[in-house]
Amino acid sequence: MRIAALAGLGCALLVAAAAHAQSYPTRPITMVVPFAPGGIADITGRPLAASMAKVLGQPVIVDNKPGAGGAVGHAFTAKAKPDGYVIMTALSSIVVIPEADKVNGRPVTYQMSDFTPLALVSADPTILLVPADSPWRTLKDLVDDARSRPGKITYSSSGVYGTIHTCMEMLAQAAGMQLVHVPYKGGGPAMTALLAGEVNITAQSPGVSNPHIKAGKVRVLGSWAAARTAALPDVPTMKEQGYDVEFYIWAGVFAPAGLPAEVRERLVGAIRQAVQDPDFQKAMAGLNTPINFKDGRDFDEFISADAKRLAEVVRKMGKTE
Repeated sequence: MRIAALAGLGCALLVAAAAHAQSYPTRPITMVVPFAPGGIADITGRPLAASMAKVLGQPVIVDNKPGAGGAVGHAFTAKAKPDGYVIMTALSSIVVIPEADKVNGRPVTYQMSDFTPLALVSADPTILLVPADSPWRTLKDLVDDARSRPGKITYSSSGVYGTIHTCMEMLAQAAGMQLVHVPYKGGGPAMTALLAGEVNITAQSPGVSNPHIKAGKVRVLGSWAAARTAALPDVPTMKEQGYDVEFYIWAGVFAPAGLPAEVRERLVGAIRQAVQDPDFQKAMAGLNTPINFKDGRDFDEFISADAKRLAEVVRKMGKTE
């Protein structure tokens, strides 16, 4: 009788799980974007949320939670109930911040084990921008000036240890120059700071900077890509210019750890369909951002490799206030 009862309980749990998966979602889903509006996470997350809503039959509502280079939104998502109603579009900074906490001797805000990785959506190389009226016409001009005036040239970022901060420090380390870091609450505000003359340089994804490049407001001095990109074929890479650095602002979707397998599969399937939606593809094409979908083991391996590479950069950066 005891065996029969246990078997019956097991069947009941399986039926309940199947019923939950079939009914999910029954209410709106929140998509956390851990940066201010206007950055690459935001301008990727919003059209993705709209396309996912078509598939899931429920609204997917974007909730911007900026701060601490993305850590505020990351921590919020890590602590959310793992029921599929809170997901997050995060950038590569998600793998940097746990290592940065260790380097600075702080309590760890979250661990990557606190998340269920769902899918990679895009991976864009960062590009180095200066105002169109800047005296620096080449990367060499900038590096020579920075070396002659240590600590005098400022750059904006999406936050301490965020994507822009990390890639700029990679370049500074390789070029032997000392720059002044001015953090903002996202890539959008960091771009605005350059346009407003609050800082001298910044790094951005092509998606964020494309309208300003077309308008002639900024000049591109180089790309952190491994090879020249189709969107900017005339822009040389950092490697071409003598600096062995490579960095991508990738955007991926995560949920809290402990997500039921059935709900995870439903969400991954929705993302897979969403990136094939003509509306989403049109939005990404308008940003010159290539779609790069990965899920399952492929995404896990991608995250692991990037985390290892960026952890080394953070350790070289050391403590940063």
